[in-house]
Amino acid sequence: MDSGSKQVDPTEVVKALRRILPRHCILSDAEDTRPYECDSLTTYRQLPMIVTLPENEEQIIGILQVCRQFQLPIVPRGAGTGLSGGAMPIANGLVLSTAKLNRLIRLDPSARVAVVQPGVRNLAISDAAAHAGLYYAPDPSSQLACTIGGNVAENAGGVHCLKYGLTVHNVLRVRVITIDGDILELGGESLDAPGLDLLSLFIGSEGMLGIVTEITVKLIPKAPTAQVILASFDDIQKAGNAVAAVIAQGIIPAALEMMDQTSVRMVEPFVKAGYDLNAKAILLCEADGTIEEVGEEIARMSQVLNDAGASALRVSFSEQERLKFWSGRKNAFPAAGRISPDYYSVDGTIPRQHLAQVLLAIGQMEKKYGLVCANVFHAGDGNLHPLILFDANQEGSFEKAEAFGADILELCVELGGSITGEHGVGVEKLNSMCVQFNAAELNTFFALKAAFDPKSLLNPGKGIPSLQRCAEYGRMRVSQGQLKFPHLERF
Repeated sequence: MDSGSKQVDPTEVVKALRRILPRHCILSDAEDTRPYECDSLTTYRQLPMIVTLPENEEQIIGILQVCRQFQLPIVPRGAGTGLSGGAMPIANGLVLSTAKLNRLIRLDPSARVAVVQPGVRNLAISDAAAHAGLYYAPDPSSQLACTIGGNVAENAGGVHCLKYGLTVHNVLRVRVITIDGDILELGGESLDAPGLDLLSLFIGSEGMLGIVTEITVKLIPKAPTAQVILASFDDIQKAGNAVAAVIAQGIIPAALEMMDQTSVRMVEPFVKAGYDLNAKAILLCEADGTIEEVGEEIARMSQVLNDAGASALRVSFSEQERLKFWSGRKNAFPAAGRISPDYYSVDGTIPRQHLAQVLLAIGQMEKKYGLVCANVFHAGDGNLHPLILFDANQEGSFEKAEAFGADILELCVELGGSITGEHGVGVEKLNSMCVQFNAAELNTFFALKAAFDPKSLLNPGKGIPSLQRCAEYGRMRVSQGQLKFPHLERF
């Protein structure tokens, strides 16, 4: 579903938009629209023709009517912290930012829900609920800046998603405006909403099915206490096996993260978290709950980690020390920016028993491409985030990083995993979608898209590759002698 739009006169579009929007809600000069030319995948950029910043639902309905009139592609946008190019504008298209829809509509501690507009920041929900001892569980690394609308679009996760789930497990209801200007309410505050589960379909749809204007999220009680184990390993295989061993014992930690030696040595000078620089890998294993529950779980995990061959264990004995241990993992991305001109963040998932195998394979890929890769993992649920370091000023460097990332994602699929865990597809992983899905499966996605957006005006060219693109990608992989997936020859 590649993008494409007919030429329209921007002045005519602006004239139509000014009938429904105040002047300050319309940006059309290049210097004003440039901040919207990309999301956090900055290697892909495109100036939009127009940016709109609506302040209410009526204005959004009016914008969609103008876009239908001019057959103008629309790219919904939150805070722009996405990492797959899902919010990258389309030439001769319109960006619809939900930044000004930033009200917390209702907070109900007794029902443990919050109703918010899409422009509310992720962390702001927990801040607002803190007085009631509640919080919103999904905690992506960008939670200080990212918005709940963007979280819904990408089905965002975070370090605590192993125990508490992704966005899809913590959103009860969304209010949506369709491309035709109709308002739908998907889900509800009851345990089981009537009808088809369109809520789960909508979450993670990357702005391709409608514009979110209101979200009801689940709040949970804040645990009385939490502790984290910082475990060092002198061998990657041991660390990977330790992750599988913890889960096999029936323990579901609040978080279970893994970092290899490259990432440890990258972040430690930056945040001074107290990591072991000689370890080949470290694990961060957190328990939360009552003091008694945490004490028991920490003891059980410590035993499993020792049995798995940990060379050293440290347990946080204060909230300050717990946050210090986490600071390294939370700051992996900015730490990469300190030591490399550029980095490319990969997002894939694998069955957790293959963690060590994938790390060893990535080591071989480093030699193949001549690039360094720092690995951080949501190890407990097999979601990996390799950070490929490169210098965009060197000709061909980004292309090598991109090919490196594609090889990692193909390995994920080969091992029974997925090309994305929480960053989405956007424009970044369109070729990898051809690896993950065959033509019949992609046609099903096209049919779902057409049911909501028959003229493909909402974020076209994102998320779902055309069959022609897949055929071209298959031919390229055949010519390179790297065809591991026979269905690529049949597009």
